Amino acid sequence: MEGEDFLPEGGKLPELKLDVRQVQGFISFFKKLPQDSRAVRFFDRRDYYTAHGENATFIAKIYYHTMSALRQLSSNSDGLSSVSVSKTMFETIARNILLERTDRTLELYEGSGSSWRLTKSGTPGNIGSFEDILFANNDMQDSPVTVALFPVFQEGQLYVGLSFVDLTNRKLGLSEFPEDSRFTNVESALVALGCKECLVPADCEKSIDLKPLQDAITNCNVLLTERKKGEFKSRDLVQDLARIIRGSVEPVCDLVSQFDFALAALGALVSYAELLADDTNYGNYTIEKYNLDRYMRLDSAAVRALNIAEAKTDVNKNFSLFGLINRTCTAGMGKRLLNRWLKQPLLDVNEINDRLDIVQAFVEDPELRQGLRQQLKRMPDIDRLAHALRKRTPNLQPVVKLYQSCIRVSYIKDVLQQSDGNFSSLIRTKFLNSLDEWLTKDRFGRFASLVETAIDLDQLENGEYRISPRYSSDLAVLKDELSEVENHINNLHKHTATDLDLSVDKQLKLEKGSIGHVFRISKKDEQKVRKKLTNNYIIIETRKDGVKFTSSKLKNLGDQYQALFGEYTSCQKKVVDDVVKVSATFSEVFENFAAILSELDVLQSFADLATSCPIPYIRPEITTSEEGDIILEGSRHPCLEAQDSVNFIPNDCTLVRGKSWFQIITGPNMGGKSTFIRQVGVNVLMAQIGSFVPCDRASISVRDCIFARVGAGDCQLRGVSTFMQEMLETASILKGASDKSLIIIDELGRGTSTYDGFGLAWAICEHLVEVTRAPTLFATHFHELTALGHKNGDEHQHTPSFGIANYHVGAHIDPSSRKLTMLYKVEPGACDQSFGIHVAEFANFPEAVVALAKSKAEELEDFSTAPNYSDDSKDEVGSKRKRVFSPDDVTRGAARVRLLLEGIATLPLDDMDGTKVTETVAKLKSEFEKDSADNPWLQQFL
Repeated sequence: MEGEDFLPEGGKLPELKLDVRQVQGFISFFKKLPQDSRAVRFFDRRDYYTAHGENATFIAKIYYHTMSALRQLSSNSDGLSSVSVSKTMFETIARNILLERTDRTLELYEGSGSSWRLTKSGTPGNIGSFEDILFANNDMQDSPVTVALFPVFQEGQLYVGLSFVDLTNRKLGLSEFPEDSRFTNVESALVALGCKECLVPADCEKSIDLKPLQDAITNCNVLLTERKKGEFKSRDLVQDLARIIRGSVEPVCDLVSQFDFALAALGALVSYAELLADDTNYGNYTIEKYNLDRYMRLDSAAVRALNIAEAKTDVNKNFSLFGLINRTCTAGMGKRLLNRWLKQPLLDVNEINDRLDIVQAFVEDPELRQGLRQQLKRMPDIDRLAHALRKRTPNLQPVVKLYQSCIRVSYIKDVLQQSDGNFSSLIRTKFLNSLDEWLTKDRFGRFASLVETAIDLDQLENGEYRISPRYSSDLAVLKDELSEVENHINNLHKHTATDLDLSVDKQLKLEKGSIGHVFRISKKDEQKVRKKLTNNYIIIETRKDGVKFTSSKLKNLGDQYQALFGEYTSCQKKVVDDVVKVSATFSEVFENFAAILSELDVLQSFADLATSCPIPYIRPEITTSEEGDIILEGSRHPCLEAQDSVNFIPNDCTLVRGKSWFQIITGPNMGGKSTFIRQVGVNVLMAQIGSFVPCDRASISVRDCIFARVGAGDCQLRGVSTFMQEMLETASILKGASDKSLIIIDELGRGTSTYDGFGLAWAICEHLVEVTRAPTLFATHFHELTALGHKNGDEHQHTPSFGIANYHVGAHIDPSSRKLTMLYKVEPGACDQSFGIHVAEFANFPEAVVALAKSKAEELEDFSTAPNYSDDSKDEVGSKRKRVFSPDDVTRGAARVRLLLEGIATLPLDDMDGTKVTETVAKLKSEFEKDSADNPWLQQFL
């Protein structure tokens, strides 16, 4: 939002109009409000809104971008800074706070003087009070989820109880799992669930450090809400759940009995969301066990590295994977499901292939795909309409829109029945059988009969939603009386036209508005009325676009109409409540219908993307994580190739067990290393959500997690440097990755000295190869790391079974001009030199700086591919070279450093006094120095 212009049209703010007594009363009320730095409080002044104090400053700075928007509510010492906000502006701010920001909550007060009451409150995880404002003219792209966490330390192991609530879809979930000190499982769960707000106890056990948990929540861009530990309780929980969960209580009891710690989290969540306070929740919620192992785990670093989600700074929609893939047609349903699928890639090979089969059916049958798209475009947001029914809002519009959608079921069924290819049986099993059941059991038919009987569908053309007079005898009588008055008004319209010598409707128009029935004519016909003012004509308003006038007869008839219409509306209100209540009993059917439409929408979106790209996508072969390799022939980055004026150069990726399962990729900056490793991650993710991939051929062994350490940035606001952020993300990889994961690491170790960076990079590679054993793409500027690929298999037994291979991105230097040309091709073998100075020339560095850099590089760096084991050596012209260490020196040294760090990490520091700590560390250091005596790399490191 920052950086946009939110001033209303004309640049004028609504004028704050209050008398002195109102001002003093309001200031007195405002100063008694409880302090809450997160809450943005608005006060409804009917035609506009106001905010005051720190909130006024916040709004002026963030949304108006000028302090001149501020006004002083009182001129004396107890004055209060204020800002006025139009209704349109309020909607914009509400959307920003509740749907985009994660550091504020929203409150709305109504009243006057010193008497105000809180009527609406919302948080990013609970937007229910403001749904009518947020989504009046916008699709709902995601269903916000609130999560509660309850960490417990038991028998030397940290556990976390997790519960979540999706208030839009009325769903509860439970899970509990062991956790590490970095809360990596929590972070993956928050990403997968699309969490917007997270509840944690304000006071945990002393043995639990909440700082890493808070960091994990912040990394996911989630609002952190602390609650008293006493709210995390499970007493009477089963009884409470029995009231809101759909169906019998026995399955609920069975599910709850499987958990220990998650129940406390669920108790806090039920209380915080006030689920029992709304009787429309009773019997409408579902509850499930959430299994972290059902989906690929993605942490916030992977989501950022792979550009999965849309960002406000995206120049076009193709910058993100979501924006690229989103070819959905329905009004919001497909988008929300796609958003969820991208954060929950599948692990089950059969489930993945089922999705791929449907996509292939749509790809191979353009008529089927286009026919389905045409029908889906006519579908409203059934999820949201069903949600409105469950809330039993006295509004006929959701009922009518659901009626219009259900009569299209037969059309969608007819389109799907056209499929006669290899996958027609799967389409019938997954979609057609359910549609057949709903049609044969006449569930939609009964709902349609209710609507056709109860609602006056003829009035829809006028934009009015009315109960049919036939549905109620009282309404029928009032309807007849209204019709009689309307006939008199229409006859008067014709009589007045004759009297003024004007044509009906064309020159003399009859309008019905807030002031009742009036006549309207153009300015040029105004004199015809003024000549006959004695005939009881009364001019109401004269404007450029016409003249409005009335007569005593029209006024009397209009008053009769308004009185009757008021009676009709009052009588209709009770009938509307009954119709909505009955309609709400069909909400479960519509939820299931929405689920089918959403899945069809996303799968046809995959097919539309695969066929509409300049180079069509292909279907990947999927194997289990225990077998197969990751082979991507002619792979491309889907987002990058979709950008204008980009001629993308494809590359092969062959992660083969025992040969090239761990790849070290070297080459010049700007040469394409980062793009290559990211596109591999993106291709794997796309395959596991069931999408075709941008390759010539693809075979993918399913991965349970994608870990990414790509391009860490400074986080000064959180006190985290580039290097520290890099280390934290790498620590998550080392602790959380398994041999079934995919790891992509880019330029590790840049944020510190060359020796430290290289040592850390080497030690991390050793750990990934020997312990983690996951397929890894390791892009690096440390060319010395390529020595890992030349290790002797007899000395390092992991090499034959695991497979380390060197690759490099190609570049060409013209011998005569010394100009560097990037080839953007990934080729086998190590890069034989550094291109840093050439890249500086690309950036138009001054010639003197480049010349000095070359001179220093010749002094400090050995560009040969073979290691030099002598302490000091001379080149052919006698220049002294920097000492170069053997791979064995570095290997043994890095292993010794790791042992030292592990020794320090296991020290019981909390149980030792300062003297004991000093003595112990000194002893470890002495032993380390003794072991380092014969290792020149460690000597240099020390």
